[in-house]
Amino acid sequence: MHKSQFTLLYHTPPLRVYFPPCPHTLYQTITGEGLVMRRNANREERGGRLLSALAAAVLLTLLLGIIHRLYHCEYTDTDTPNDCFAVSAATGETALPKMVCLTFDDGPSKNTVPILEILDREQVPATFFVCAQDANERYLPLVADIAAAGHQIALHSATHQYSKIYASTDAFWQDIKALRQALEPYVDVGGIDWLRFPGGSTNTVSHRYGGRGIMKTLKAQAEQKSYHWIDWNVCAEDATASHPDAAQILRNIRRDAEGHDLCVVLLHDTKATGQTVKALPDIIQWFREEGYTFCTVAQMQAVKDEVSQPNEQAAG
Repeated sequence: MHKSQFTLLYHTPPLRVYFPPCPHTLYQTITGEGLVMRRNANREERGGRLLSALAAAVLLTLLLGIIHRLYHCEYTDTDTPNDCFAVSAATGETALPKMVCLTFDDGPSKNTVPILEILDREQVPATFFVCAQDANERYLPLVADIAAAGHQIALHSATHQYSKIYASTDAFWQDIKALRQALEPYVDVGGIDWLRFPGGSTNTVSHRYGGRGIMKTLKAQAEQKSYHWIDWNVCAEDATASHPDAAQILRNIRRDAEGHDLCVVLLHDTKATGQTVKALPDIIQWFREEGYTFCTVAQMQAVKDEVSQPNEQAAG
């Protein structure tokens, strides 16, 4: 099983609808007129109960619809690359040690160099989901430095243009092929089997170009092609239109990391994310103080597999 996705788990508490007892009515039963009145009253009472039941059913349906929308709402389409609209929550955390994966999207760039220096100084491994856009071209040799430092290289996109890569499934895999070709002079692409879908595996922007089912198909195809893929459950929001400063980036991360023993942090190493460089030492310090171990996404998956094997053997 090559798919590595985090899934949002939720529990909906049972709804209890209270039906108040119908008010008792005094009936006259001595005369025939009284019997007719009682029969009419009985019919009215049964009709009232039926209407109450129907009203309760409608109310219950509406409430369930609201709950469904709250838990399954899609994030608004956006043209901002990697705006956090595919956030997922990690599962299986109770059986694993506290681990954090720092992941950097959309590089390399001029900011990749100071990020590597900080990671080296702090002895922290990370995962770089690289691109080969025009903006990355002069910095692509840094991919060799990333790999030489012991970090993980993973695939993101050659162009990162949603209208092109999500026009069809073929267009997506052609983009990945172009990315692998661009990386060949600098790293052994044969050993790269992890990827991150631009916008995440549940993005809705892709629906504009390839239809509503394109991401489901791409995830199945990725598994068939022996790729692992992963989203994130902690978003720094460092590449959003709000352009947060270093302090806000740290606050965003602390907010999203709350309650998670496994954290996959979405960061960016583009030319526009200098504040990420400034925030990185404090991000590392905070996770260390919280008792997390740093690892790459491949290392995290290896630990998860190791933990799950005894459970599977016991179940067998």
